[in-house]
Amino acid sequence: MTRVSAIICTRGRPDLIGKAVASVLANDHDSFDVVVLDQSEDDATKAALSALTVDDRLNYVHLDRAGLSHAYNAGIAMTSGPLLAFTDDDCIAPTEWLTSVESAFERNPDVDMLYGQTIGAPELADAPGSLPAVLISHEEKLGVGFGFRIYGMGANFALRRELVERIGGFDEVLGGGGPLRSSQDFDFQFRAYRAGAICLLTPEVWVHHYGIRDGEAWTATQTAYGIGDGAFYLKHIRCRDLLALRLLMMRLGRLLLRAALNPIRQRPSQWSYTRGYFTGMKRSLSFRIDPERRLYRLSGGG
Repeated sequence: MTRVSAIICTRGRPDLIGKAVASVLANDHDSFDVVVLDQSEDDATKAALSALTVDDRLNYVHLDRAGLSHAYNAGIAMTSGPLLAFTDDDCIAPTEWLTSVESAFERNPDVDMLYGQTIGAPELADAPGSLPAVLISHEEKLGVGFGFRIYGMGANFALRRELVERIGGFDEVLGGGGPLRSSQDFDFQFRAYRAGAICLLTPEVWVHHYGIRDGEAWTATQTAYGIGDGAFYLKHIRCRDLLALRLLMMRLGRLLLRAALNPIRQRPSQWSYTRGYFTGMKRSLSFRIDPERRLYRLSGGG
């Protein structure tokens, strides 16, 4: 039986997806498969992967409906590995990536979910633009008995399949391409915590990130991050979760304090994130919520 299933979602990045998928297929793990969920509007991504599809470990699927969370859920349904590893179409994984994922779960049988490091590609260190990254200096557990905070990046995380079976999949209103734009993995992390799951932050699981954004693209990215974060927190507040309220207020307080102390030094992207945060909270109210599963209802908003 396949022990690890890697899931890569992509849309409109034919110049990057080939190297990303090839890096995962080059992993030294002895029992894995890879599914690529393509939501592009043309055949360029399919063409970019044509030379790799001869590998029977790779399953390429085109989805007509856009949405990162929808693609995640489809990828989970199409695979069978008890461990699920996620990376992005603009990342390169080292050969030991999947082995390190499995090893982290084996060392920590109480852990249900993990985030690894997303490290900016070294060759882009001096390139103009912004390159999102998440660094982890030491191993840390988050959950009941360990303390909790939202931390990580969707470009490099992994789950036990049984966690998905226990709490449900990703919220398809959240996430890139969805109505509320981002934060689908943060929402999943929070729902997992509320279900008693433990999340591990580990520096040993890492990928290199090549998704550099110029000024305009970075501002748009920050807007999307803000919308998703605001909508994610407010969803749980609407479910009468006081921790979500506290986390939202702490985040808002930091944003407003930073703006008050250094209003002139605020970059356009920072203002965009803050505005997006309030926009996300407002848009949240357009969607009904399933309070038992803590998921937005797709039919409840525009």
